[in-house]
Amino acid sequence: MLKLLPSILLLSVGFSRALAAYDVVVYGDTLAGISAAIQATRMNKTVLLLSPTAHLGGVATSGLTATDMNRSTSIGGIAREFYQEIYTHYLQTSAWRVQTRDEFFELSKKRTYTGKNDSLRMQWVYESHVAERILGAMLSKAGVEVLRRKRIAEMPAAVELRDGRIVALRTEDGARHAGRVFVDASYEGDLMARAGVSHIVGREANRDFGETINGIRLAGVIGAGEKSIDPYVRPGDPTSGVLPFIDAKLWGQPGDGDSRTQAYCYRMTLTNDPANRLPIEKPSGFNPLWHEVLVRTLQLAPDTPLQKIISLTPMPNRKTDTNQVNLIGGNRDYQTASRRERERLDRMHRDFAVGMLWVLANDERVPAAIREEMKPWGWPKDEFTDNGNFPHQLYIREARRMRGAFLMKEENLRREGRVDAGHPVAIGSYMLDSHVVSRVVDADGRLRNEGSHLESRTIRPYGISYYSLVPRREECRNLLVPVCLSATHVAYTSIRMEPVYMALGQAAGAAAALALEADGAVQDVPYPDLYDILNRAGQVMAVPQ
Repeated sequence: MLKLLPSILLLSVGFSRALAAYDVVVYGDTLAGISAAIQATRMNKTVLLLSPTAHLGGVATSGLTATDMNRSTSIGGIAREFYQEIYTHYLQTSAWRVQTRDEFFELSKKRTYTGKNDSLRMQWVYESHVAERILGAMLSKAGVEVLRRKRIAEMPAAVELRDGRIVALRTEDGARHAGRVFVDASYEGDLMARAGVSHIVGREANRDFGETINGIRLAGVIGAGEKSIDPYVRPGDPTSGVLPFIDAKLWGQPGDGDSRTQAYCYRMTLTNDPANRLPIEKPSGFNPLWHEVLVRTLQLAPDTPLQKIISLTPMPNRKTDTNQVNLIGGNRDYQTASRRERERLDRMHRDFAVGMLWVLANDERVPAAIREEMKPWGWPKDEFTDNGNFPHQLYIREARRMRGAFLMKEENLRREGRVDAGHPVAIGSYMLDSHVVSRVVDADGRLRNEGSHLESRTIRPYGISYYSLVPRREECRNLLVPVCLSATHVAYTSIRMEPVYMALGQAAGAAAALALEADGAVQDVPYPDLYDILNRAGQVMAVPQ
């Protein structure tokens, strides 16, 4: 088991080389960025990991602790090492403060697949602070140099380019970070965009690539059955305007493309342990109209159970991964916004999330059974201690997507008529899962969700092409993009899972090292050599039949 180093030790690592040229510069503290940095360092390259925040792990250490994974055998390499370290940590009696390991796994066995994962010695559920400490120890053991609070600058010259290659990037503090190969492992794709690499925000039209569930898609009525709640600020009065974040009419035809992405949220950690609990209070930015859709829905369907509204997935030590607190329509323009605007939208999502929990526990219009079920929950004192016990990372489910050397499409994921992407460096297997994109009043005056899909029947394990991680040669020859990779919206809704990001990050780190050794472009990395290195590192790339 790795010795878990205090996070503060990594704050100073790498300062002596901050102005020197590195072999590989990784931008982004996501699991993909961490994995890329570790792999390149293991191949004897000098690596600098730039974290835009004060933390490591992105959303995977910020509340998303019920890992979205439906096929554990498809996860290998550094990702498997990480989840095995989680497993080993929770074998210790000292890791369990208010319940035993057996008690927890009996409570959560639907999510944790204990028997299968015991044979692999991997664990998919954990506490955020535990995971961040493990990631810090993995980086330290590998010898990766880390600089925190290094967000890429917004000025035009933030990325220096020469002869089709990135030479250096500048961060907001004015520091220049030079390298030979770069990896953009951020959720937003800011380095990729500032380097002038082609990308898209939003959804393609179905007709663009012969897809079936892309573009505008009307979904279910919000209410009870086909009976809709009233969508207007003053019920029954259209002149009062629609409630916040609702479109008064459809903005295109079904199947058309647009610039919208699925909703964001905070994956909050709650606890019902009285000794470790702080109360949930009404946020200072509370706006009651933001929660009218929820309240009116519950008034129309008062027997709705709490777990149909939000999910409280059990985590160790009487904590939860709390999901479905989506601010639908609240992420417009986030993907390309300035830092100041993103901070405003982050705060809005936080106020919405906390406000929603407060409403569920306190608003007298909410059924009493739900209020009573919510009241025991509060913030854990031992999580996110530098951020008011609230997660530090917004769950950005989808932002920019590169238009690279190869485009992953719906046809590459389907069981029927499947077209193999070729040159796999990781395996995806999750269902096609898009959260709601918008809410809209339809032609009959009913409020409906738009943009969601959840489909697993025709998805089987599929390979993710190496060439979806690299830009077109004419745009940039030394950049790899494992998170905002080249994929359509539909394909991305399956690929976008944290263990897959980690596998793609490892592939990016290995490819960066190979490109350096050949003194060539990332597009020219010999796939057999890349496959061999990843295979020897334990990466799973063979698609099971």
